[in-house]
Amino acid sequence: MDLRKINFKSLLFYSLIPLMLGFIVAMIIPDYKDFYSSLNKPFNLPAIVFPIVWSILYVVMGIAAYFVDEEGDDKAIRLYYIQLFVNLLWTPVFFGLKSLLWGMIVALLLAILVILTAIKFYQSRKLSGYLMIPYVIWSLFALYLTISIYALN
Repeated sequence: MDLRKINFKSLLFYSLIPLMLGFIVAMIIPDYKDFYSSLNKPFNLPAIVFPIVWSILYVVMGIAAYFVDEEGDDKAIRLYYIQLFVNLLWTPVFFGLKSLLWGMIVALLLAILVILTAIKFYQSRKLSGYLMIPYVIWSLFALYLTISIYALN
């Protein structure tokens, strides 16, 4: 990879968009920690783990999207933004509406969309597909956790 060919403004844009949107969504749901701690869970992860992991994943998936955009794959980028929208929807549904059922449905849809996006990214630019692997794993973990919380509550 030739670093001289990287458009660093565009790379920064793609990295910051999901991070900033995730931050905005988190700010509109201020009491999520109280709600989360009140739920029965299959195991206890500190609430602070989630914003840290999501921040890292948002930056990495933004980098992956940048490389796909550089390839000019509009369909993959559209799918990326659809899954990002669903990703951002989960927090207001689960924590804002306190709907465990709809949170589970959104988490299932998100996991499917993330897998499809990762496959599409891999087809467009292998590096981008590889960069999506942690996001695929985490979205499957989030689905498991959401299903478990729904079942236990």
